Amino acid sequence: MPYFSEMKPGITQYHFGSLKTQIDVNAYVLKNSNGLEVEVLNYGGIIRRLSLPDRAGQWENCVLGFDQISDYEEQSPYFGAIVGRFGNRIAHGKFMLDGTEYRLAKNHGVHHLHGGEKGFDKAIWQVQEDITTEGVGLILTHISPHLEEGYPGTLSTQVTYRLTEQNTLMVDYIAHTDRPTILNLTQHSYFNLSGNPQQDCLDHHLQIQADHFLAVDQNMIPTGEKTAVHKTPFDFTTVKNIGEAIIKPHMQLSIGKGFDHCYCFDVTQKEFKKVAALYHPQSGRKMEVYTSSPGMQLYTANHLETPFVTNGAVCLETQGYPDSPNQTHFPSTILRPEETFKSSTHFQFSIDKNS
Repeated sequence: MPYFSEMKPGITQYHFGSLKTQIDVNAYVLKNSNGLEVEVLNYGGIIRRLSLPDRAGQWENCVLGFDQISDYEEQSPYFGAIVGRFGNRIAHGKFMLDGTEYRLAKNHGVHHLHGGEKGFDKAIWQVQEDITTEGVGLILTHISPHLEEGYPGTLSTQVTYRLTEQNTLMVDYIAHTDRPTILNLTQHSYFNLSGNPQQDCLDHHLQIQADHFLAVDQNMIPTGEKTAVHKTPFDFTTVKNIGEAIIKPHMQLSIGKGFDHCYCFDVTQKEFKKVAALYHPQSGRKMEVYTSSPGMQLYTANHLETPFVTNGAVCLETQGYPDSPNQTHFPSTILRPEETFKSSTHFQFSIDKNS
């Protein structure tokens, strides 16, 4: 039995639902000739579905998502969304830039999270279909006005999703601003390679090519310290079972109620690089992550609520460091008008045929 089925690549579109404001939300389904499908909403740029086969040829959706647009409106786990303007946390919802203090929404206790009350995950993105020799794609664009959610500058953002014939989902970001601002974009898919949203991901195997992670305080704000992963549960430099690592005693795991930490890559090497691999032994599904970003937040879905299960997914959010506007020794997330922000992350899918 073939692991992938041959069919004609293409893009289909349908009406997914309507927001409370009566704005229509459309879904776009990217399909390659191997049968892989990626479904994207113009609301939040959300990846709602990722259809992958297992080693027996059974196809399942391997990301968490909702069936109704109302659930995306009323709940905020950031399922599959483009997160911005600033992914992750900013301490006390404020930062200084060129001598001016900017105040943001405090939507995570006394801190700012994932762009605020109405971040990019709640925006309606303009969508253009883009089929090339490289694969089927969507170009999503959004303009965020000056001081939206407190951020300075009118920001123009373009995110391209492309599904290749090599079973890679490419996520490429480009942004420009008309005045100095900060920017930290990420893609927030919740991966469960078992294909069963009622099954936790503690049986998944994980590898992360990083020697350090950012320690956090009790409010999940980085302390500024890079902590070595060696001889800690955070060491995924060799392949490890997530479940075996998450139960080990460690203060940082207690604070996060699991993994919710940013891993630090070698920023002196700015080339595109492989940084992680996620594998589900039972199904044989494997995902490798490549990025140009300096960091990646590992989140083991520690706070999912019914109908989903705790630790029911793994998020691998490539990004800049959290709270970097307030910690000047972190890699800069400042974007200026004369600059172009560019970042890429690719997710490569395959099947281990050995049971």
